[in-house]
Amino acid sequence: MTIEITTLDAEADADEWNRYVERSDGTNPFFRAEALQLQAEDTGSTAHLLAGFKGQEAVGLFPVFEYRKGPITAAFSPAPQSWSCYLGPSLLNVDKLKQRKADRRTKRFLEGCITWVDREISPLYTKFVAAEFDDVRPFIWNGYDVEPGYTYVVDLEGTEEDLLKRFSSDARSNVRNADEDAYVIEEGTNDDVERIVEQVANRYESQGKSFHLNAEFARAIHEQLPDGSIRPYVCRVDDEFLGGILVVDSERTRYRWQGGVKPDTGIDLPINDLLDWHVMRDGLRDGAETYDLVGAGVPSINRYKAKFNPRLETHYQITSGAFGLDLLVDRYQKHR
Repeated sequence: MTIEITTLDAEADADEWNRYVERSDGTNPFFRAEALQLQAEDTGSTAHLLAGFKGQEAVGLFPVFEYRKGPITAAFSPAPQSWSCYLGPSLLNVDKLKQRKADRRTKRFLEGCITWVDREISPLYTKFVAAEFDDVRPFIWNGYDVEPGYTYVVDLEGTEEDLLKRFSSDARSNVRNADEDAYVIEEGTNDDVERIVEQVANRYESQGKSFHLNAEFARAIHEQLPDGSIRPYVCRVDDEFLGGILVVDSERTRYRWQGGVKPDTGIDLPINDLLDWHVMRDGLRDGAETYDLVGAGVPSINRYKAKFNPRLETHYQITSGAFGLDLLVDRYQKHR
C-alpha cells in the first residue's frame, strides 16, 4: 500500500495534528499547530502541515514553511531565521516494525513529501534540519546535500547524586558550595521570557552578531502552548533578575533553547551552573530522559557544556538549490 501525503490545516485540523505530534517520539512543542502558526506569522512564511498516511494510519509528520519574496521561492523546516527548536520530519508507529519495513516506510514517506514540495512550492532553495531523525538517505538519493551538525545531550538517569557525580569537579563544586540562601532559582513569568531573550540579544549585539529571535514571539509561544511546554528558569538575588534559560519541555527531553548568558554582574555566584543543574534535576524528578544542550558547534561554548559530561549526537542540515539564495533570504529577514 502506498503512503498518501495530506496537508492539514493549522486551525481547522489543529486537534488532529496535535494528537499525532503527541504520539511521535521525534517531536517537541514547536511541532504543535499553534506554534507552527506563530512561526509562520513571525517569519512572513506559510506553514504547510504535511502528514503521511498508510490507509487510516498516520505514519509521518513534516511541517514545511513556504517563503516567497519577489523572484525568491524557498522551502524551510524550521521557518527561515525563526530560531525555533528542532523541526524537520518525524515518524509515527515504526517502533514495532522490522528494519526492512521501517526503511521502506521512511523512504516512501519522505519521497512523498519531497514530491509534494517540488510540485506545490517549486522552491529555488530548500533548507531542512532533521534532528532526532537518523535516516536521511532518501534526501541524498533525491539529490539533496546533507551535512552533519552536532549537539550535546545529557542522560538524566540514576539519582540526583549520580547525575551530579558525572559533572566535572568545578561544576560539582559550584553546585554544592553555592550558598542556597543567597539566591533563588524558580520558574518565572511571561515577563521573564522577555528578560531572557533581551539578555541574549544584548550579548549578541555586543559581539557584533545578528540575533533574530524577538521577545514578542517568545512571549506568544510561552502563552499559547500548553502549560509547561516553555519553562523560563530564572535566577534572582534579592528579587533582582540576573539570568535565565528558556527550556522547551517535551515528554522525554528537555531542550536548552535560549539563555544561559554570562550576566554582567559583580555577584560571585555560578549562575549558569546553578540554572542548568536545576533544569536537569527537575527533569530527572519529572521523568525526563535527556537534557539537550542544543548545539555543540562553538568551541568556546562547548567548553562550558562539556562540564556536564554529555554525549555527542548528530543532526543534519539538508539543502538544495541555487547557492546564495539563503543569504538573500537572511538579508530580507534582517530588514523585517
